[in-house]
Amino acid sequence: MTTWTSDEIHRIATADELEVAPLGGDGTRLRPVPIWVVRHDDDLYVRSYKGDDGRWYRAAKASGQGRIQAGGVDRDVTFVAEGDPGLNEQIDAAYRSKYHRYGQDYVETIVSSDARTTTLKLLPR
Repeated sequence: MTTWTSDEIHRIATADELEVAPLGGDGTRLRPVPIWVVRHDDDLYVRSYKGDDGRWYRAAKASGQGRIQAGGVDRDVTFVAEGDPGLNEQIDAAYRSKYHRYGQDYVETIVSSDARTTTLKLLPR
């Protein structure tokens, strides 16, 4: 199994945004969308600000594959749903810590129950 290098995970985790381009139903990549990304331990996580209504999220969930770009890193990834409540609380904390400067309204949306159900772990391919 491929893993992130320490340089890749650092560069992606410290980038303000990540461009995500999941595969669509026909197998082609969708247009990249900027989203927030956080690190927990040596893993990277993303969520849909719009919950299940996020087009990129629906495509990522359906295909399980896509491409990300952030901090000069450009990688194909596998998206894996993360539903562990305890881990999601820690991911919430990572979002609050990293993005607090954007204001409580934005941060509370990304840690809301609707967004929390869309938590995806990024695995490099």
